[in-house]
Amino acid sequence: MLYLCSMNATKTPSILIIYTGGTIGMTENPETGALMNFDFEKFQLYVPELKRFPYQIDSYTFNPPIDSSDMEPKYWVKMTQVIADNYGQYDGFVVLHGTDTMAFTASALSFTLENLAKPVIITGAQLPISKLRTDGRENLLTSIEIAAARDANGMPMVPEVCIFFENKLLRGNRTTKINAEGFNAFRSFNYPSLADAGIRIKFDNMLIRRPNPELPLKPHYSFGTGIFILTLFPGIQREYVDVVMQMKNLRALVIKTYGSGNAPQKPWLFEKLKELDSRGVILVNITQCSQGSVEMRRYETGLQLLQAGAVNGYDGTLEGTVTKLMFLLGQDYTKEEILKQLNTSLAGEITLPED
Repeated sequence: MLYLCSMNATKTPSILIIYTGGTIGMTENPETGALMNFDFEKFQLYVPELKRFPYQIDSYTFNPPIDSSDMEPKYWVKMTQVIADNYGQYDGFVVLHGTDTMAFTASALSFTLENLAKPVIITGAQLPISKLRTDGRENLLTSIEIAAARDANGMPMVPEVCIFFENKLLRGNRTTKINAEGFNAFRSFNYPSLADAGIRIKFDNMLIRRPNPELPLKPHYSFGTGIFILTLFPGIQREYVDVVMQMKNLRALVIKTYGSGNAPQKPWLFEKLKELDSRGVILVNITQCSQGSVEMRRYETGLQLLQAGAVNGYDGTLEGTVTKLMFLLGQDYTKEEILKQLNTSLAGEITLPED
C-alpha cells in the first residue's frame, strides 16, 4: 500500500510519539533496585514541558514496552506499520527506544520506509526520565522540536530517519553506539551530523536527503534471516570458519576485516569463502575500523576477498549493513539483484566512490 504525503504550512504541527520502551521510560523496582519499564501515561508526569508545545502531540505505546536488548525484526515491522497507518494524520514521528539496539532500529526503518517525506526521530536516554540528572528530557523535547520543524515553504526540515542524542542529529543508518555510560552515546563516524542543537537548532541542509515529492511512502514489512557476522582476528583457525560453513540456511556472511578491507593470506580461508560464494551465500566486506571505507583493490590482502566473491561494504556501519541485508533478503530478490542493491545507496547508508 502507498501513502501520500501532504503538508499544510498554516496548520498546527502534529507529532506522534511512539513509545517502545528502553531506559528513558524506566524506574527502579523498590524490591530489587533493578530498572523496569513503566507506561507512557506515567512517563508524561516526569515531562510536564510537553504541555507547553504549541503542537498536537499524541502517543502510541508498545504493550508491553520492550527492552532494546530484546529487539527483533518483528518489532521493526510493527513500528513501520504504526508510522504507515498514521502517516496521513501526523507531520512527524518521535520514537522512544532503548539505546542498545537503537542504531539497528534506525537503520532498519530507513529501509522499510521507502520514499519517506516526514521526520522519524529516534531518541532515548542513558539515565531514566525519573532521575534528576536524566538526559532523556532534553533528548525528547528537542526531538519533538526537530520533528515539527518546517522550512519557509512548510516542508519538513529533516524528512528522514534520524537519531537525536546529546545535541546531535545523526542520520540513523550511519550511527553506532560508542559509549555505554556517557551521555554522548552515539557517533556517526563517516557522515557529518545533520543538525546541532544549542541555543538554536542549526540544520545543515546540504547533508539532508530530500525525497521525490512525486513518490508516495512505500512501506515494507518483511525481513530475511540467515545472516552471520565473521570477525577476523590474528591467529584465526580453520575450525572457527568451519562452524560457519556448517550453518544451515546461511544466506549472507558479513566479514569484518582489517583496515581498508584486508584479510590474512591463508589459502584455506580463501577457498572456504569461495565455496560459500558458489553455494549462493552473499559475502559482504566491511572494515573493523570505526572510520574509513573498504577498498579491496588497494592491497593484495583485500583483492583476494574480491576474487572470492565478496562485495564491497564501503563505509557502512555494521548496523546498517546487517539490517540492509535483512531487508534485501526479505524482498524475494535473486542473489544478483541483492548484490546490485548492496552497491547502491538506498537511504544514504553508504558513500559510493566517484567515477
